[in-house]
Amino acid sequence: MKQVEVTILGQSYLLACPEDGQEALLQAVATVDREMSAIRDAGKVKARERMAVLAALNLAYRLAERDLSAPARPSSIAGDARLDLDGLIRRLDEVLAEDGRLL
Repeated sequence: MKQVEVTILGQSYLLACPEDGQEALLQAVATVDREMSAIRDAGKVKARERMAVLAALNLAYRLAERDLSAPARPSSIAGDARLDLDGLIRRLDEVLAEDGRLL
């Protein structure tokens, strides 16, 4: 496991990443940063924690919509995707818990 420093909304985070997972992690970070920036730029939400929750909900909703419209997949692939999503949510929770300037 290697560590990768990323920036989301101007805040730096050091994240653990499998050796072959850096590109996927950076794409995920870019997506989260874009989503949170859009929420911030809309001007209605100021707290980073709320922006993160809204961004997570927006992204999860899009995934759910895509999964509903996609043809049925073997359960093992769906299970793997769920594990990846659960892991991402855990990592977000850990990073946000460490950020003492959320409110």
